[in-house]
Formats: sequence, structure tokens, C-alpha cells
Amino acid sequence: MEDEIAALADQAAELARLAEMSLNNLLLASRLWQIGIVVAMFILAWGLTRWVGPRFHDWMRGLEGRPKWQLRVLLVLHRRLRLIFFVGLMWLATGLMRAYTIFPSRSYILALIATIATAWLLVSLVARLVKNPFLRRIVTWGLWVYVTLYYLGLIEVTSNFLDSVAIEFGDFRLTALAIIKALVVTGLLFTGARLISKTTSSRIRENEDISPSMRVLAVKFMQVALYGAAFFIGLKAVGFDLTGLAFLSGAIGVGLGFGLQKVVSNLVSGVIILLDKSIKPGDVISLGETFGWINALGARYVSVVTRDGKEFLIPNEDLITSQVVNWSHSNEFVRLDIYFGTAYGDDPHEVRKIAVEAAKSVERVLKYRPPVCHIVGFGDSSVDYILRFWIKDPTEGLTNVRGAVFLALWDGFKENNISIPFPQREVKVLEGSTLATERVAQPSD
Repeated sequence: MEDEIAALADQAAELARLAEMSLNNLLLASRLWQIGIVVAMFILAWGLTRWVGPRFHDWMRGLEGRPKWQLRVLLVLHRRLRLIFFVGLMWLATGLMRAYTIFPSRSYILALIATIATAWLLVSLVARLVKNPFLRRIVTWGLWVYVTLYYLGLIEVTSNFLDSVAIEFGDFRLTALAIIKALVVTGLLFTGARLISKTTSSRIRENEDISPSMRVLAVKFMQVALYGAAFFIGLKAVGFDLTGLAFLSGAIGVGLGFGLQKVVSNLVSGVIILLDKSIKPGDVISLGETFGWINALGARYVSVVTRDGKEFLIPNEDLITSQVVNWSHSNEFVRLDIYFGTAYGDDPHEVRKIAVEAAKSVERVLKYRPPVCHIVGFGDSSVDYILRFWIKDPTEGLTNVRGAVFLALWDGFKENNISIPFPQREVKVLEGSTLATERVAQPSD
């Protein structure tokens, strides 16, 4: 233990010695004025940002009709105006010094800081590809530190120091250097996986030769494979022994078996739904009191949007274990029935003809599957009929097309003097009976 502490102290002393040496080199009289130029360029960049920033922002707000990616690029540049101005001014100062002096040492510090600032700017721009804010911050700061140490020539010493800072449990040794590498490498791999997943997913969704359910399954499988590969490759890249995950996998399996039964059941049910193609995005389904169309298939639930704009998140397990009516499973044709009655004095042949013509006059009713009308019974007050017709767009709603057919029936019956009866009752007073009445007292009595 004492030997490890002594070695760690030696590494820290060596790093401090190199830092002191670099500081002494910077403080040489011949280079102090270069530091002054750097400070002046920073102040000038700050002033330019204060002057240009608000005007650039107002100009962006006035842009209309531009693609979103262009606006995002302008916003990223606006947030980095100070660094952009500083990089430009530093390279301008370096060029002028090299043009008017014959000694490279007179512009060494200027070129070094200009190079580091340029690397910082490129890192901050490239890091925008990482969508997760926390992961993006880690990648940005990690790469900033790396490029700074690289151009200062302190990579090897810093790596040795971080590698000496470690936590050991038996044969397991976790160093600070390994943690930093794991975070940076995993962040970069996750970013690459996200870009590949986004591009490939868009192409899969646009492929009309693949069924909608298989598109969803392919996208989800690809995302799991890419992100899983990025995670394990990141661990392997920094030297992490993956065989140590075997015990962790067993513990996770036990936890899933006891505490996450419903979650696992929904995940497995989601895979089954995608494989058997029982439902797919765009299908119209009925489940209990819920009627709507499938908006999206999730890993845990299915999003169903109703006609009144409500979005129900139905667990996948319910779609497997419950009775679901899929109005557009094998095809989109749906038959609807309407019941009505007319008076006994109306000709039933004429009524059936008028009803069929009324249904045909509705736009959404299919003409190549003609409506039919049949008598289904003789009621107490009317002759009862059923009118059947077909539609092929259940996603547009069922109640509205029924209402349109009822309205067409009303207009057709009114035009042809067909009456729609309603129950009537007759009251007869038998001979010899009397009708008793009571006089209600009025307030004035």
C-alpha cells in the first residue's frame, strides 16, 4: 500500500514539474508580449460578440420559410460567436507575426493557442451530434481536455497519472483513465449508433414492400442491436472484462422473474404482435369501450387514437389476452347495418328501392358492393327493415357515415311520402263507466 502511495506521489510530482516548466517557458520575457496579444484578442472577441450577437439574433428571428436544419446551424453558431471570433483573431495575429518576424519563437505561443482554440471549436460543433445533454457534456469536456493535453505534450504523463489512480477489488482494477475512456468512447459509439439507426429507420419506413408491422419490428431490432453493440464495444475498448457480467445477468434475470413480470410480459407480447401481424399501424380496432386506429406500436404499449382526439395507451398484454375487433385486419372493407321501420300502408318494394338509392347517394358507400335492404319483421307499429352497405375507410369514422345514410333515408322518404310511424295508443271509455275529475284549487279561491 505504501509503495502505491509513493508511486502516485511521484507521478503527481512529475506532472507538477512539467506544468511548472511550461509556466516558466510562458513567463520568459520574450514570450510575455505574446500572452498580452492573446489577452487582447480575447477582449476584442468579447467586444465583437457583444456588438454582433444581438444583431445576428435579430436577423435570425426575421428568417421565414427556411429549413429547420439551417435554423439549428445558425443557432449553434450564434451560441459560439465568442469562440469563433477568438479563433479568427488568433490566426490573424499569428499570420501577421509570422509575416513581420523571422523567428518562429516570436509566434509560437500564438500558434499554439490558436490551434487549441480551433480544436475546441471543432469539438463543440461535432459534439452537437450527441443528443443526450449529459452525455454531450461529458464528450465535450473529455475531448477538450484531451486536445489541450495533446498539443501541450502532456498526454503520456497525464495518462500515467490517471492510470495510477485506481480502485482494486481482488483481481479487479478500475482506474480513472479507464472510466474517462469508457465515457468518451461509449458516447462516440452511441452517437454513431443513433445516426446509423436514424438513417436506416427512415429508409425502412419508406419501403412499401415490407408490411407495417415488420417495419416496426425491423426498426426496433436494429436499434436494440446497434445500441447494445455500442455499449459492449465501448466496454471492451477500454479493457473491461465482459465475463464479469455473467453474474450480473443472472441477478437481472432473477429480478425480472419476480419484480418485472408485467413489464416483461408486455415486451414479449409486443414482439408477438409484430411477428403475427395481428395489428399494425393504421388498423382500426375495438377493445372494450375503446374504438380508434393504431397510431404507433411501442415496446410496452400500443397507442390508439379515437375519433374525439383521445389517445389510449393500451398495454400489449391486453391485446394478446383480450378479444380485439380489428376492422381492417385482412382488408379494409367494413359492412355496416342500419335498422328502420315504415308504416304498413307504404309499399315495401318501393321502400326497399328508395333505401338502396339513398345509401348509394352517400359518397363513402361503395358502389361496386351495392347496398341491400331486407324486411326483418312486422312490428307493432311498423314494418321493420335492415339496410346493409359497405365502406373501405373505417379510419374516417363509422358514426358519421351512418348519420349520412340516415339523413339520405329521411330525404328520400320525405320526397316519396313514405312515413316513419311511431307508437300510438288509443284510450276507450267503456259504456256505463264514468270519468272522474278533480277540481284543483286556485290561489284566488
